Amino acid sequence: MAMDTVGVIGAGIMGNGIAQVSAAAGFRVVMMDVNPEAIERGIETISTSLDRLVKKERMTAEQRLATLSRITGTTDLQDLAPADYIIEAASENEAVKIKIIKDVAAIVGPSTVFATNTSSISITRLAAASGRPDRFVGLHFFNPVPVLPLVEVIRGMQTADDAYNKIMALGRAIGKAPINARNSPGFVVNRILVPMINEAVFVLQEGLATAQEIDDGMKMGANHSIGPLALADLIGLDTLLAVMETLYEGFSQDKYRPAPLLREMVDAGYLGRKNGRGFFTYS
Repeated sequence: MAMDTVGVIGAGIMGNGIAQVSAAAGFRVVMMDVNPEAIERGIETISTSLDRLVKKERMTAEQRLATLSRITGTTDLQDLAPADYIIEAASENEAVKIKIIKDVAAIVGPSTVFATNTSSISITRLAAASGRPDRFVGLHFFNPVPVLPLVEVIRGMQTADDAYNKIMALGRAIGKAPINARNSPGFVVNRILVPMINEAVFVLQEGLATAQEIDDGMKMGANHSIGPLALADLIGLDTLLAVMETLYEGFSQDKYRPAPLLREMVDAGYLGRKNGRGFFTYS
């Protein structure tokens, strides 16, 4: 598999992380984004991340250069045509993902395996947009991708065994620990995690404690390595809101209702680390 090409759609936090781990594992990577500035930032982020690995002696300088040499950035969708695997890592917006999936399905070969990094959207529904649902699989990475080992692998109703097995093998080849998750809103981890974070937002909204006190409480009282509100900022408040809305729509249960404060912060453009302000502020 190490000579295969992985096409990554999206050069943001998730996309550049997926590109990094794929290239580090020996794959050729084509990282595509419609915004050339996003491509530039993505490559710069990967370079900085690899620098840290060299300083920590987890990678040699030669391996860093080799990894970077295997990554090509592009704004041209046609450059994804030769890819053996496509991993879509665009924003958590179903309409955006469906348009991308349809556009890419028109240019890739019949053997290409298509994966989506959705946090919560139905794999069966996204697969239908591809016109080849048997070659379509969910592959949900966690942020930061170069650090967290887990990936959830989710079959749609029509996913073929061959495509599923290839994505499982790809996950292992890039150093991840894949687990099988059923196609249900939020899958496994986000079904548990995101409502917990949403409840922390309710606690803040009701004035029961400050953001720092809530996070300190969960770190010192529940042995969490990061507080739920800091984690919200890391994930992105817009992504969290999208997942909560998917859960609420999918299950029609009040326990999945997004906290009004979360919605208001997204409306205000306070999205977390990605733009410097969320529940905490970042330089």
